[in-house]
Order: sequence, then C-alpha cells, then structure tokens
Amino acid sequence: MSQPTVSFEFFPPQSLEASFRLWDTVNTLAHFDPSFVSVTYGAGGTTRALTHEAVETLRSHMGLNVAAHLTCVDATRAETLAIADQYARAGVSRIVALRGDPPKGAGQFAVHPDGFASSVDLVEALAQTGKFDITVGAYPDPHPEAADGNADIDWLKRKIDAGASSAITQFFFEAETFFRFRDRCADAGITAQIIPGILPIENWSGTRAFAKRCGANVPTELATMFETAERDGRTDLLATAVCTELCSDLLDDGIDHLHFYTLNKPGLTRDVVHALGLAPDTALANVA
Repeated sequence: MSQPTVSFEFFPPQSLEASFRLWDTVNTLAHFDPSFVSVTYGAGGTTRALTHEAVETLRSHMGLNVAAHLTCVDATRAETLAIADQYARAGVSRIVALRGDPPKGAGQFAVHPDGFASSVDLVEALAQTGKFDITVGAYPDPHPEAADGNADIDWLKRKIDAGASSAITQFFFEAETFFRFRDRCADAGITAQIIPGILPIENWSGTRAFAKRCGANVPTELATMFETAERDGRTDLLATAVCTELCSDLLDDGIDHLHFYTLNKPGLTRDVVHALGLAPDTALANVA
C-alpha cells in the first residue's frame, strides 16, 4: 500500500513582509514532496494579479505542481476564461474552481451581469476547454447559504457532473464529520475523490471566528480544551496534538490524501506531517 500524500494551500502576499513569510512557508513545506500546492484568490478577486504571479513563481522557480484558484466574482466570463488561458499557457493544468466570496462589506454574492452565475457554470466552461483537471469545494458542515441539509450534497454532485474530478472540503474538527459527509456523497452517486481539508489551529480565537463565518461546527469539548490551554500557555502543544489526532483518524480509515490550509505559517503543519510519519527521507534529512 502506498504512503498517503499531502498538499498545501498558500495565499498570495500583499506586502514585502508577507512575501518573505510565504517563501519561508514554501521552502519549509516543499521538502514534504506535496502532490500539489494551491494558491488562493482573495475575496472579490482582490488578489487576482498577485495569485497569478505567485502561481507562476511557485511553478517555474520552485518546480511545484501548482493548482490555481479561480472564482466567479466581479469578472465577466471572458475575463475569467482569459485568466484560465493564461494559466494554461504557463503550464498550469489544475484549477480549483470556486464561486468565491464577495468583496468585504458587499454582503452576499452578486452575479456579474456578464459573468458566471455559479461555480457549476464555471466548472462546465473550464471542462469544455479540455485544458484542466478541475477541483471544487465541498462542505462537510452545512454552508451558511445552504437551503437544507441536502443542498451541499446536491450542489457538489452538480459540480462533479459538470466536469470536476475531485473536491477539497472546508475544514472540520472531527473525523466523523468527514466520514458522514463522505458516506452521504457515496449514497448520492458521487464517486469523485473527496479530499479532507485540514486547518491546523494556529490561533484559537481567529479559527473560531472563521468557523462561524463558514458554518463549521465547533465541538464544545474542543472549545473548552483550547480555553484551558490558553490560560496555561499550552496552545501550541494542544494544537499539534489535536490536528495530528484528526489526521490520524482519517488515515486509519483509509484516507490517502490530506490537504492543509497553511495560512502561510509552516510550523504547525510541518510538525503535524512529521508526527504522522509522512515526511519523506529528504525532509527528515533537511531538519536533522
């Protein structure tokens, strides 16, 4: 049986200091031989140019297999497909196709008059080009805009049927959340790979606020543990243990790929991958 693989998500830097932090993160985690890395798109497409620059740099100078995020927000169909074509010409063959978040303060997502109405439409258009392996988002916990408990499953199936070959989930805190979602997807006839998205908890208050915005359920026991750890100054140790246990439970059930949301901070992700025994010999030698 082959060893499970990993991938990492980064976001493009918007300042010189952030640039140094990104490259430090990339250099640290590249030693784990990721299957791919992804680069996010800011809310409202605000980092469009920065995303493209980061994607090209990671691919050409770091030799990484890069998946570029692409959204429907604040752009025409022609503009969005032109960006996709730029990625294809740069040698990028994987796109993470998302509806995208509206600009800050803009409220709910609004369809551009000449743009894609949804992620399903975006996936379908990208698939018709024949240039990309398309990954989409999935929600083990209900999306805040989901009409009912089945809406996220139905929407994911539509995206897969439109041409996506895999999905990466929003983060979650309990392995059972992922397993229940995976089983419901199978019952709905979804056979595409569903990759668990893992968020190492670098900052508990920030993570909890993020979870509230995206609808991720926060177990009461986990909240109590972090509140106690904050008082005792043990949050880093707890975060490593919690994330490692979550990933271990997933791997024990046969999951063969983990996708880490790094937030451009390599330390905790590095420690978890090491603790799981997923570090190749080259990575171990690098830190020896």
